[in-house]
Amino acid sequence: MIQALIGPVASLLDKFIPDATEKQRLAAEIATMAERQAHEIALAQIEVNKEEAKQDIFRGGWRPFIGWTCGTAFAYHFVVQPLFIFIMTYLGHPVPDLPEFDMASLMTVLMGMLGLGGLRTFEKTKGIK
Repeated sequence: MIQALIGPVASLLDKFIPDATEKQRLAAEIATMAERQAHEIALAQIEVNKEEAKQDIFRGGWRPFIGWTCGTAFAYHFVVQPLFIFIMTYLGHPVPDLPEFDMASLMTVLMGMLGLGGLRTFEKTKGIK
């Protein structure tokens, strides 16, 4: 995006500044300013991520909440519910209608979170804090 903005600015410099060296200097300065701004924004986001990561596993905001919610629903759907049905059937009791989750939506969120978790695992193996 930054490069897309530099082109029009450079063409404006062609119209108003006749000296080629001065145009190149100004264009380079504008490009450096834009890159510095993007770098500062990225550093600010890294600081926010660091603060979020410092929080306790159970009370850390939206990430742990979504993680625990998806993990609980996943465990219910693939472990608890089948075991419950098996035990009830084995004991000869009728199995009531159990709630069903929209697993397509759950899996989309869960797989996204597991992907992020995989990146964090990679960072931990490389010693990045």
